[in-house]
Amino acid sequence: MTDAPKRTPLYDLHVELGGKMVDFAGWEMPVQYPMGIMGEHNHTRTKAGLFDVSHMGQVILRGEGAAEKLETLVPSAMTTLKEGKARYTFFTNPDGGIMDDLIVANAGDHLFLVVNASMRHQDIPHMADNLDGIEVTEIFDRALVAVQGPVAENVVGDLCSAARDMTFMQTMVADINGVECRISRLGYTGEDGFEISIPEDKAIEVCRAFLAHEDCEPVGLGARDSLRLESGLCLYGNDIDNSTSPVEASLTWAMQKRRREEGGFPGADRIQRDLAEGTAKKLVGIRPTGRAPARAGVEVQDLDGNIIGSITSGGFGPTVGAPVAMGYVATKHSEPGQKINLIIRGKAQPAEIAALPFVTQNYKR
Repeated sequence: MTDAPKRTPLYDLHVELGGKMVDFAGWEMPVQYPMGIMGEHNHTRTKAGLFDVSHMGQVILRGEGAAEKLETLVPSAMTTLKEGKARYTFFTNPDGGIMDDLIVANAGDHLFLVVNASMRHQDIPHMADNLDGIEVTEIFDRALVAVQGPVAENVVGDLCSAARDMTFMQTMVADINGVECRISRLGYTGEDGFEISIPEDKAIEVCRAFLAHEDCEPVGLGARDSLRLESGLCLYGNDIDNSTSPVEASLTWAMQKRRREEGGFPGADRIQRDLAEGTAKKLVGIRPTGRAPARAGVEVQDLDGNIIGSITSGGFGPTVGAPVAMGYVATKHSEPGQKINLIIRGKAQPAEIAALPFVTQNYKR
């Protein structure tokens, strides 16, 4: 027998709003609402969408030298992360592969982390086992929501004026509608927006206040995926995994120069070698020429019929108005504009390598 899916603090609100609930990483989550995936995607790109991401793991690291010790597990600079700032990073394994990606925020007297829902069972013991003297606490009494889109600043700022002054990757604690929340200006759509940690007993109340704004609508997992794909953002388990090095995945930007040079994290030898010598494959954008989307697992061939890679994420890009995909190809075939074939249902379909992201990222710098 398997455990029944868990429910987030917003479950009743999803049902009330007509959310189509599905099992996702062991949680009952809305894949879409009556507006539909296409409508929700376009609404987020033009106005603002409210996403429930409470299935993600929220973790506090507390103790002397927490940032320094965390650097032994990740290839990003944590000791220089200023209070009130957040940073994207990833746990690496001894082979230089990516165990999971996460966000780390410097909250002053502690570090606040958000890890992927499907990997929390791995990440939290990993930190507890390897961060000697650091208290690792998973938070279970808070919801996590994202307000994303060009009007997100108004949706959140109308209820919390301090949020308007925040810039990309800033974090703070402030009241929203009289409720103390942690607000971080970041997200997973390529648009401006916020992720907000809310006490679970106030989560529905705060979300109703967001949805009372005329430009804010609820958005499900379906549009979340198409938004992040258009924005060239990796999905753990698809575009990055235990076998993928950050260099192959074009995530070198997330490893600051000091860390790249010093090492001192799992798999540093491979990653430093990849940086110095290059990699045999590379994550790229792919644009199918026709209207048929290319899904994960589709084989990529050169024009002579040689296998050069495979799709890791793919679907229709509503903003682009055409199918879009991401995948790994042999590095010599990774330049944008190169013509390739995708083997869909046994037939070669024309496509070409494209630069990522497919749409302009609109973060507030």
